Formats: sequence, C-alpha cells, structure tokens
Amino acid sequence: MKTTTLLGNTSNSPKEVKVPMNPQPQTDLQKRIQESVNTHASKTQGRKQDYLVIHCTATPEGRNVTSAEIKIWHTSPPPKGNGWKHVGYTHIFHLNGGVEQLVANDDDGWVDTWEVTNGVAGYNSNSKHICVVGGLSKDGKTAKDTRTPEQKKSLEKFVKDFHKKHPTVHICGHNELASKACPSFDVQAWLKSIGIKNPKIY
Repeated sequence: MKTTTLLGNTSNSPKEVKVPMNPQPQTDLQKRIQESVNTHASKTQGRKQDYLVIHCTATPEGRNVTSAEIKIWHTSPPPKGNGWKHVGYTHIFHLNGGVEQLVANDDDGWVDTWEVTNGVAGYNSNSKHICVVGGLSKDGKTAKDTRTPEQKKSLEKFVKDFHKKHPTVHICGHNELASKACPSFDVQAWLKSIGIKNPKIY
C-alpha cells in the first residue's frame, strides 16, 4: 500500500489515506470509453454505407419463399447453390408483408465485415441489401412487379424509416448497379411517389 496526503479536508491537519498500488476494476465511464474505442476499431475494418439496394427473389407471382430456401440457394455449394459465404440480403419482405431479418445488422451507417451480404458484385462492402419475394410473372420467366399490397406497405415503412435515419445513403434497385431486371419495378419512380428525395452518389 502507498500513503498520500489529501489537503482538501475540513480538519486542521492533513489527512493521510492509503491508496492501493494494484489496479482497480474499471469504472462505468472507463468501460464506456473502452467500448467506444473497440467499436471504432471494428468500424474501421468496414466501410461507410453508400447504398441501400432493393432486390427481388426472381420467383413466380404468388409463390412463397422461405429464408431457409434463400440460404440454400446462396450458400450451398454448386450445383445446389451459389457457394457464397453469406446470403445476399439482410431482410426479406414476404407476400403477407412480414419482414424477416436474415443477417445481423446494427444499422449504424457502416458496413462492418460481419454485416456484408452478397447482393451486387463490387458493391457489397458499402451496401445493405433487402429483398422482396416475387419479381416474375406466373410463367416464371417474365419480369413483373408482383408486390402485394402488404409488401408495398411494409417496404414503404422500412425504406422511409431507413431514409430518415440515413438521409445520405442512396436507395436504388439492383438493376441500377448491374445488368439485371431485378427488382422488377422502377425504384426511383416509386421513391418519388412515396415522397423520398433520394441523394445521388454515382
């Protein structure tokens, strides 16, 4: 133990107190500071999010798709699947309007390494990908906007909430970043129709 003199007391003589030399447990403030440092270090491993990309599952109108199917399509080795390390989307929008999260995401405006999804080649490290079930007519070949009223409602809410939180992130369709029909509707026209002024970064 070490002794030191404190002069700020109300008695006439200095008061000696014993100060332990061994380290003490971190205070709550110290813990929060360390957590902040660790969080920043984690983020520097990823990239700032620039895009929210909307996809479709490219499945026939009216056909339900489960998250298990998507995981098989994307992560199973060929020929059963694509053999990717990650699925292509963080969220899917089911026919009944339900929204299912497939990949953990803290929605902080950064794409950390553990949040990356394989949505568009060349854009995955700075994008978040979401997907609407459907996108083809019942023949399974022709691109078509098959969104149900419930899907439109839940997608609008999700995108509006996202845009309010991240107003500088550009929202677009897969077909704006690659030669694809996906998501089978004009995302920019739809954004305008729901009152979102979309920032352009490309």
